[in-house]
Amino acid sequence: MVEESNGAFIRNIAEVPWREFPNHFGGALSKPLVMPETAGSRRIDYRISMYQPMAYVARHHHKVQEQVYHVLDGEGLMEIAGKNHVVRKHDVIFLPPGVEHAISNSGLTDLVFLVVTSPVTDGESQSDNRE
Repeated sequence: MVEESNGAFIRNIAEVPWREFPNHFGGALSKPLVMPETAGSRRIDYRISMYQPMAYVARHHHKVQEQVYHVLDGEGLMEIAGKNHVVRKHDVIFLPPGVEHAISNSGLTDLVFLVVTSPVTDGESQSDNRE
């Protein structure tokens, strides 16, 4: 990792370990690339996630956070407000605050996606069921 004295850095994705955050199940893994505990960020949480077939995050919502999911590979189901949508490579999903959602890998290969959340917290703990 290359880190500047002003807090800026360049980090290779391989330097960040995979984690299974609370309320993520069955091999729903994420690399917390930029978030308060890994980068000192205050307004952004940026992760890459890889869900094995059948992996999922529990249905949840955020009080004030906005989220963007960008599917890089694989396919799965994104539940938004009780309705399931097939998502696959190149799909981008925007979720405003208060919208109940969940994502699961219903495909045959790993589902890989980026997740950007802002702000980083809405009164939940840092590792609550965001994803």
